[in-house]
Order: sequence, then structure tokens, then C-alpha cells
Amino acid sequence: MSTPSGAPGAAPRMPAPRVPEQVHRRRWAILGVLMFSLLIVVLDNSILNVAVRTIAAPAPTGLGATQSELEWAINSYTLVFAGLLFTSGLLGDRIGRKKVLLFGTVVFAVGSALAALSGSPAELIGYRALMGFGAAFVMPATLAVLMNVFERDEQPKAIGIWAGSVGLGIAIGPITGGVLLEHFWWGSIFLVNVPVAVVGLIAMVLLVPESKDPAPGRVDPLGVLLSIVGLVLLVFGIIRGGELADFTDATVLASLLGGLAVLAVFVLHEKRSSHPAIDIAYFRKPAFAAAVAAIALAFFALMGVTFFSAFYLQSVRGYSALQSGLLILPLAVAQMVFAPRARLVVDRFGARLVCAAGLVLVAGGLAAFALFDAGTPVWVLCLVFFVQGSGMAHVMPPVTVAVMQALPREKAGSGSAINNTFRQVGGALGIAVLGSVLSATYRGGIEGHLGAVPAAARDAAAESIEATLAVAEKLGPAGRPLIGSAYDAFLDAMHVTALGSAAVALAGAVVVALFLPGRPPVERTAGKGNGTGETGVTGDTSDSGSAEPAGATR
Repeated sequence: MSTPSGAPGAAPRMPAPRVPEQVHRRRWAILGVLMFSLLIVVLDNSILNVAVRTIAAPAPTGLGATQSELEWAINSYTLVFAGLLFTSGLLGDRIGRKKVLLFGTVVFAVGSALAALSGSPAELIGYRALMGFGAAFVMPATLAVLMNVFERDEQPKAIGIWAGSVGLGIAIGPITGGVLLEHFWWGSIFLVNVPVAVVGLIAMVLLVPESKDPAPGRVDPLGVLLSIVGLVLLVFGIIRGGELADFTDATVLASLLGGLAVLAVFVLHEKRSSHPAIDIAYFRKPAFAAAVAAIALAFFALMGVTFFSAFYLQSVRGYSALQSGLLILPLAVAQMVFAPRARLVVDRFGARLVCAAGLVLVAGGLAAFALFDAGTPVWVLCLVFFVQGSGMAHVMPPVTVAVMQALPREKAGSGSAINNTFRQVGGALGIAVLGSVLSATYRGGIEGHLGAVPAAARDAAAESIEATLAVAEKLGPAGRPLIGSAYDAFLDAMHVTALGSAAVALAGAVVVALFLPGRPPVERTAGKGNGTGETGVTGDTSDSGSAEPAGATR
């Protein structure tokens, strides 16, 4: 016979579990499947970073893609991906996150197969956009499912492991890409996604449970449309500005201002709507707003440097695609090792101090690029990448937990979409803005050394270090002095860009230091513990609905 919880001798009342027992038992296997699903999205982008030189080569080695076409092969994915993240999160909450995850994986696999068989740069750009469409439905769904198969006390650990899988993708991608490019044709870097996706689909069908908002309310079609139009215009303006290295161009300003205007209308509409797609009131919480700002600023800084580091390693240092991938391995290893354990540091020191220190580490790693030259020892490169990865490992899990736990479990898709949208927009802005700084500084440094280049080819030769080296090769012996000048101009441009990246990361550290919560207060109770190994710590009761400390006796 059960004893009433208020009766003498009754056991301490524990929060009622929100996750069904059959799901709870296989939660770690489900997390493995989610990591596998996320891996194919992250792996694809990191593979492409080491393959740009090969794709730029003339057929049959590559597609003969120009610098602009290479940028759009990357950007078409980013544009569609960022524009649909928010919408896909809402759809997951409404129709089911498993359905959305399966749909996105199938589309991504089809897009990958078509991209592998592209016969021209234009086809590759189009199929990359299709891959971005599929990926937009995969990434938010993985985090949303995670929030619905783990109880609240285990969510920080699970999110840390989820974030660590991003580091795994960063590690596997360049190495896999390097191996494939050494033994197969360039399309193999996309074709490899197909068997991975098939395995993932089988595992999803067998293990991942369905979940959705039990009371989603009415559809907000105007809000969804405004979010898509606003995000696409904003990201297109960012990308176009980076491509032109001129954010004052009329088309760039029109896209940026148009996107911001549409997003402003979206916010006003959501505030007045009786059935908003997202409750704007969440952004009034300093911790929530600071967390999404930290995500955007961290990826702004990191993605810009990731973009030019590939050219530094391959064009200036002369490493192969595989060697470049291996050199980035310390960054990934640091994330895989420290991200799952970040919650332990947060428990001891608080999210504010941990995230601020992590961003300072990221800034230090980025600033170190300002000291690199053509002869910097390999061990120094590895150490700097390890420091960057360690910093990111102590930023992403805590801020992701802050975003996801600010929203009810039923809105996990929306929370994941917000988290990923800010990360993607921040990363796109970083590549565009810092890429523009790199391009403008490089052009200023190389133009004075193009005297031996025919007048008709000088403008193209100043576009990038790859373009300059290609022209120098065509000039033969007369072009040898130009190679050294190209290296010097690129290193100067990289130094300026790295310092700009570090400044952005430091700005992120200031934001989290001001607005993220510190270490939560510890309240002693008369009880012996709360069943979690921590004596007298007040439990978070937002899921249980109880205001009583988790381990207190009556």
C-alpha cells in the first residue's frame, strides 16, 4: 500500500518524470542517433572547406569554378539553411520532430547524390541549396528531440555531448575529405553523405520516438512567411556584401535594410498576435538574450577565421587537403573532450564566468593568428587550435542550455531553431565581414606588385591569393617574385582579420559577463539530500511544478 506523501515516514516527494519509461531507458542510444544525424550536416561543410581548391581546378580534376562560384557553392547552402531554420523548428513542434528529422535527412541525401554528379558550377550551387534545405530540417530537430528524451537534470550533460559531436564533425570532415580527394574524384566528398544518411535513417526509424507540442494552437502563416523572407534577405545581403567586399553597394544595402525591416515587422506581428510563432517575451530575459548574442558573436569570430585558415594552411604553407585536416584535429579533439564536461565547470563556477572565460580563450586563439608567418612551427599551430577548441567547448554547451531551458519542453523545436538561426546568421556575417576585410587588405597589399602582370589580368589577379598564384604560375620565371609578394600580402591581411575576429570574441565575453547568470545560490535544507549526489541544493522545479526543494522532507 502506498503511503501519502504528506504522512509521517513518507518518502521525499520527487518531481514526476516527464519522459516515458520506455524512452528513458534508451535515451543514450537515441542521443547517439541524433549525433549521427547531426554529424552528416557538420561533416559536409567541413569537407567542402578542404575541397575548394580541387573544385576550382579545370575539368576533369574539378569543375573549373571561379572564386565567386566557389563562394556561392558555400553560400547557397547557407542562404537556404539559415532562411528555413526557424520555420523547420516550428513545423517540428507542430507535426512531429521525428517526421521532420526523417524528411530533412532524405532531402539532404538526395541533394548530396546530385551534387556529387554535378556537371557544372551552376549545378553544384543549385544542389548545394537543396542540401541546405534538407539540413535546415535536420539540425533543429536533433536538439528538439534531445530535450524531449532527457529529464531536465540530465539535459546539460546531453547537450554537452551533442555539442561535442560538432567537434567530431569538424575533425572527421577535413580528414575524410583529404583522404577522398587523394584517391577519388571531387564528387566523392558529397557522395559519402549518402550511405551515412541511409544508416542514420534506419536508426531513426527504429529508435527515435515521435514528439510534438500537444497544444500547438493555430498556425501563424504570416509570421512564418515574414521570418523566411526577413532571414533570406538579411543573409543574402550579408553574403552579397562579403562577395563584393563592399557593404555600401545599393543591392547590399537594399537586402540588408529590407531584411531588417521585414524582421522588425515580424517582431511587431508576434507581439500582437494571439497565436504567435514565437513568444518575443523570452528575449526580455537577460540570460536568454545574452545566450543567443553569445552564440552569434562566437560563430562570427570563429567562422571568419576558419574560412581564411584553409588558405593559410594550403596556399601559404603548402599543406595538402589531408594535412590541413589533420592540423585542425586539435580544435576538434578539445571540443570532444571538454564539451561533455562543461556542465561540471558551470556547476562549480557558474555559466557567466565559464562562458566569459571560454570566449576570452577563443579571442586569444584568434589573436595568435596575428603572429603567424610562413614558418610558424606546426606545434604552435596545433596548440592554438587546441586553445580555440577548448574555449568553444566551454561556451556552446552552457549558452545552448540557457536557450533551451528558457522555453517549455513543448516548444523545444522553436528553441532549437532560435539557437541555430543565431549561430548561422552570426557565422555568415563573420565570413562575409571578415572575408571582406581580408580581401580588401590583401588587394591593397598586392596591387603594387602586379607590374609584371598584363593590365587586363591585374584586377582578377588581385582578387585572392589563389588568383595571384595562378597568374604567377602562368608567367613562369618572371612570376616568381610575385609569389613571395602574394604570401606577404596575404599574411598581412590575415593578421588584420585575426585581430578583428579576436575583438568580436572579446565583445561576446563582455556580453555574457554582464547578462548571463552567475553561480546559482545554494540553499541548505533539513533533508539529507536530493537524490542527485548534491546535498541541499534547491532543485529546478520548472518541469515538476513544485516549489519544494527536490530533496526536502516535510
